[in-house]
Order: sequence, then C-alpha cells, then structure tokens
Amino acid sequence: MKIFFDYLVYLFVRVLFCVAQSLSIGAGHKLTQGLAFVFTEIIPVRRRLLNENLLIAFPESTAEERRTLIRKMWEHLLLMGVEVAVGQRKIRDRNWKGHLELKGVQPLLKLLNQDRPVIIVTGHFGNFEMGGFSLGVLTYPSHSVARTLDNPFLNRFIKDFREVTGQFLIAKNGGANDIIRVLEHKGLMAFLADQSAGPKGCMVNFFGKPASTFKAVALLALQYEAPLAVCYSLRQTDEYGNFIPLHFTMHIAEILDPLDLPPGVQNVKDITQYYTKILEDGIRQYPEQYWWLHRRWKEYKKP
Repeated sequence: MKIFFDYLVYLFVRVLFCVAQSLSIGAGHKLTQGLAFVFTEIIPVRRRLLNENLLIAFPESTAEERRTLIRKMWEHLLLMGVEVAVGQRKIRDRNWKGHLELKGVQPLLKLLNQDRPVIIVTGHFGNFEMGGFSLGVLTYPSHSVARTLDNPFLNRFIKDFREVTGQFLIAKNGGANDIIRVLEHKGLMAFLADQSAGPKGCMVNFFGKPASTFKAVALLALQYEAPLAVCYSLRQTDEYGNFIPLHFTMHIAEILDPLDLPPGVQNVKDITQYYTKILEDGIRQYPEQYWWLHRRWKEYKKP
C-alpha cells in the first residue's frame, strides 16, 4: 500500500512539474503571486511559526510589516519551484549571462582552479538551487548534502533532476565517507548551514539570539585546510522591488581561508559564528528571500 501511495505522490509531483514547464515564466510568476496571497490571507500556512520567527529576528516589526514579508516570502518560495522546473531549459552555457550576474566571484574562481578543496556555505536564502545549477553551467560541478526522501520514486526523480545540472547529491545520513572523499580529491562541497543542529550543535548568535548550528562545516574546513566561501544566489528585482523571474545575482560575500584566519577567528565556534553572521547580514538586506519556515531557534528560551 505504501508503494502505491508513494507512486501516486510521485505522479502528482511530475504533473506539477509538467504544468510549470508548460507555462510561460510570466504566467508562472502570476500564479505564484496569487498562491502567495492565498497562503497568507485566506488559508494562512504556518502563520504562527512564521510570526514567531519574524518576531525573534525583527522584534520591532509591526503586524502589517510581518504579513507583507510573509506574503513576499511565499511568492519567492513558490517562484523558486517554477524556476527549478524550467531553469535547465531556459539557462544554458551560451546564454547564462542574460540570467546570471556574478558579484565578487574572482577569488572563488581562483581557488577552484587551484589544487585545494573548497567548501561553499550558504543557507535557505535566495534561490540556492539555481546557485548550484549556475556553478554547473560555469563548469564547476559541486557536491551537496541532502536528506534522502522517504518516497523512493520522488527521491530518485529529484536526485536525477538535480544531477543533470551538475549538482551531485550525498545522503545526509551515512554520507560522511563520500564527503571526505570529495575533499580528499580537492573537490567542491556545498552545505546549507542554517538549520537547527539540536542540543548537540554549536550555539552561536543568529539575529542576536542563540541558535544551534552544525559543527561539521568548520571542522571539515580546518581538517582539510579548505577555504570556506560564503555565497548566496539572490533573485533580482525591478525598480519597484518586484521579483524578476530567472534573473539572479550570485554573491560571494566572504572567503575564509583556514591557512590565514583573521584575528579573533581561531576555532570551530569562531568560524561557525563568522559565517553565520555573514549569512545574517545578507538576510537582513533581503528578508523576503529567506525561508522563515524552519524552527531555527529551537533551543532559544524566550525571557
């Protein structure tokens, strides 16, 4: 029975992909705007959690400001799904410059052409899927860690879909040896490093509040002397602040080299706090492009 149900879910997702691919990008964007309004105003989805997170991050925000931000966040997330479905058809190695602007990438490209492993750290910020896709278009395939889905049909479909674009997936559970192999062979590893790591994580400040964060990124950077590049792929907007579908700016915000650490950054906690603060600075500028759906502050006890 479970196999039958899993296959039905898989077919439903394939139909959604087909619908997204059949629409023009403008029509897809209009659809996401309508659904964002529904998810915010008519059938509020996870409203309580979203408001709790936004009050932690922006305690002085008004209810109206939070509602506007939530609606824009839903528009961003839904549009991201449309872009993932059509991106590999629309963006190619011959036309990527019409969709992707590179900002501060020269130091990263220089590292990628050296005989050293490199770690990219980002978060659920901007269109991180298109960020990985863009590296593939630029002929720099990456490996990233992802949780294996319980649905085997859906897991295989998403894995195959992402790997066509040069994003090779490593299972979150049981993938440690694969991660080590990539770094030992001077490869490029990418991590989404903005989810709660639970009670055993490294506690650092995120928006001024304690947040448990995984130690693995900093540990691997130190152990393999791998430069750590903090990156995010932000969607571009027009003069009125409206999203422009399939147009992104890849930001290389900072590169931290374990062979040349700045003053005050010496250990795992220092490095974790360092890149967390850089991600926070970017999110503060573009909060509507962040996933506020995660329980990022699970261990934070409100006063």
